[in-house]
Amino acid sequence: MNQDTDNLESGFFGIGIMNGKTPENLGVLWRSAQNLGASFIYTIGKRYAKQASDTHNAVDSIPYFHYKTFEDFYKHLPKGAMLVGIEFVDDAQLLQDFKHPRNCVYLLGAEDHGLSNLAIEKSHHLVKFNTPRSLNVSVAGSIVMYDRSVKGFTTYIAGKPK
Repeated sequence: MNQDTDNLESGFFGIGIMNGKTPENLGVLWRSAQNLGASFIYTIGKRYAKQASDTHNAVDSIPYFHYKTFEDFYKHLPKGAMLVGIEFVDDAQLLQDFKHPRNCVYLLGAEDHGLSNLAIEKSHHLVKFNTPRSLNVSVAGSIVMYDRSVKGFTTYIAGKPK
């Protein structure tokens, strides 16, 4: 991972869940996000509640945003950030081959419904795991953030890696 303290070089990322199913999944994801350097965390939909599993109180330590709908979230996507959908679909790129954008927002879907068709359509990148079945959403998000911390990120110009 790029260890420079220069904000212009280090990039940023946020991670969140659309219509998260269980409080435990959100809390575990937030705890991982705090430990793995997320710039912010967020939720989309009506399923948010305070998380007992957020034992490090990440929601008070890094910026937290809540959006009622995907459309509301999408219009507030940070300028210059790429949306990376994590979804078990055929045309998604395998995580092991994925080059993380310098500035991005990772979006995970609820385990029971996944990402909406609109979220899939609007994602700049779709990423999946090389597993026979889907993973627990907080585990999937934690693995993605760890992968970013190990591999670092790529600067994209006009949608292509630099």
